Order: sequence, then C-alpha cells, then structure tokens
Amino acid sequence: MKSFFLATVAAALAVAGLSAQQSSSNKVVIPVSKASASDGKQMFMNFCAPCHGLDGRGQGPVAASLKQQPANLALLSKKNGGKFPEAHIVSVLQFGSANPAHGTAQMPIWGPMLGKMDSASMSASDARSLRISNLVLYLRSLQEK
Repeated sequence: MKSFFLATVAAALAVAGLSAQQSSSNKVVIPVSKASASDGKQMFMNFCAPCHGLDGRGQGPVAASLKQQPANLALLSKKNGGKFPEAHIVSVLQFGSANPAHGTAQMPIWGPMLGKMDSASMSASDARSLRISNLVLYLRSLQEK
C-alpha cells in the first residue's frame, strides 16, 4: 500500500511538472532595459511596445491576452482630423485610460513611475515631464501620413 501511495504521488508530481513546463513555454518574455529620459524611442520599446507593438499598431506580444485590441497609435493623427492629440496622450500617460482592454481604468498609469526612474539630480516632476514629452515626440514620429 505504501509503494502504491508513493507511486501515485510521484505520478502526480510528474504530471504537475509537465503541466507547469508547458504553461511556462507559452510565456512572453519582454526584456526591459533602463532608458534615458531623453530617449523616447527606448521608453516606448520598454513600456508601450509589449501591448502596442514595436511599430505602435497594436500588435504587441501581449496584445492577444487583453480583453480588447490595443489602440493603433500610428493612427492617432488620422483619427483626429490630421491633428496629433498631444494633450490627450499626455493625459493618458499621467492618469491612465478608461479603455476596457486594460481591465481597469489604469493603462497602467506610467506618470508616477516615469518620475521615479531618475537620480536625485532631477525632481520627480521634472523627470516625469521630460520622459512624457519625449514619449509624445516619439509617438508623433510614428504617425501615418
């Protein structure tokens, strides 16, 4: 009876191990490196591209796991009568979005985090403003003509 019990436990552990191995092979790993406050492109790659894709068109590696497809950020100007919606982008970065694709009203909210990434030589408010400004400039460069 004892050997039967041990064999059953061993089999259960083997099945659990295979199951865990299969689920971990489906994980998307996104390397994130420190980005300079003046490098809007690198910040976009770190924080936005996982959902919005490298080109901003909403096809990032985690997009399929969201409730709703991420916005195509390359069409922001086109969808706003040819005018880039800078104030709206700044607001979304600072305060989040009510977009249900993110599960809650938070996109996540990058603003507070963007202000905490730099050394004490720059205030959090200045760092956040600089990072958001450079992200917005990079997003402007992605716009379809």
